[in-house]
Amino acid sequence: MYDWVVLWEWVEIAARWLHVITAIAWIGSSFYFIALDLGLHRDRNLASGADGEEWQVHGGGFYHIQKYLVAPAAMPDHLVWFKWESYATWLSGFAMLVLVYYLGAELFLIDPTVMELSVWQAVAISIASLAFGWVVYNTLCKVFVNADQNLLMLALFAVLVGMAWFYTQVFSGRAAMLHLGAFTASIMTGNVFFIIMPNQRVVVADLKAGRKPDPKYGKIAKQRSTHNNYLTLPVIFLMLSNHYPLVFATEYNWIIASLVFLMGVTIRHWFNTRHARKGNPHWTWGVTAILFLVIAWLSTAPMRAAEGEAKLEGAALVYASSPGFEEVVGIVQGRCSMCHAAEPGWEGLHWPPKGVVLETESQIAHEARRIYLQAGITHAMPPGNLSYMEPEERAAIVEWFRKAGTQDPI
Repeated sequence: MYDWVVLWEWVEIAARWLHVITAIAWIGSSFYFIALDLGLHRDRNLASGADGEEWQVHGGGFYHIQKYLVAPAAMPDHLVWFKWESYATWLSGFAMLVLVYYLGAELFLIDPTVMELSVWQAVAISIASLAFGWVVYNTLCKVFVNADQNLLMLALFAVLVGMAWFYTQVFSGRAAMLHLGAFTASIMTGNVFFIIMPNQRVVVADLKAGRKPDPKYGKIAKQRSTHNNYLTLPVIFLMLSNHYPLVFATEYNWIIASLVFLMGVTIRHWFNTRHARKGNPHWTWGVTAILFLVIAWLSTAPMRAAEGEAKLEGAALVYASSPGFEEVVGIVQGRCSMCHAAEPGWEGLHWPPKGVVLETESQIAHEARRIYLQAGITHAMPPGNLSYMEPEERAAIVEWFRKAGTQDPI
């Protein structure tokens, strides 16, 4: 039995590793080609008939790159397609969704205090929402195909805000943020699979048949590629958010997620403008910084005490001697120690999550900061509040930790 547990853990590790590697490859190639396209010199009459060119140097070699607005006059003998980076990222990401959130639904996907769901209901909502995202987004693109593209971006932002709120009404905070990232990533991969690649195949088929390709296919593909460019950074943030309860386990997590999408736009606008040699919009960094500070404020706004935040660092002895420690020990041992034990009592757990053991007073004092963040000012732990930690108990943890912060370190 233990061997199978270890093997399963390594399956999760391998899937996560693959997901990170393929995501790096996809994001890297996407950012590179957007920067290349924006930076092309289009003021030169090229004998090849190309729309623009760029000289680059990397790894000790020089590269001469040309882009054709529609297609070259003849089909090249060797053509490299950039698609599997996207497909592999989505497939490995969906595998992680199954391994962690579907098979571990009771711990990570469902929160009874948010909505009472069976496992199959939660999984069905998850899958349906991803499909819904592509249908709505693709419909918006078709409706706004000839309109101001800024209107399309605003409509897409409204959809993302709506989905951020929706996910927080049905799933745990951790799962809500992760699903918003998966929702957006599914749109991005859908762009590659359903639009960009088919359009490129039409152009290739026309070239092989000796026909002049219609420029609309390239125009549509570029539109979707640009959307992917602006959505990439928020997706990365949302995928990382499950490690930080100040992001996913707060009252305003859906607003935080919405503001992250705006930060993605301001950051990419600066890079895209620079690459296009159209100036240096420093204002974007100011806006990004303001958005980030608002997000940080929102993460603890509902729980902020009037006297201000306590110190987050201190010796374990300070926390152990702080008033209320005995009460906190009882709370943690009653609500947390069934999982955070050398031999967890929760079915399906064979070692304490993240190696954190909370059985003795010494162990609890040493993990004071984590307990404060995960179970005090946020509701990240217990996951789905499976052990029914009461608001009064969370308040007791906060009060204990903050009182320790007012003591002189020993």
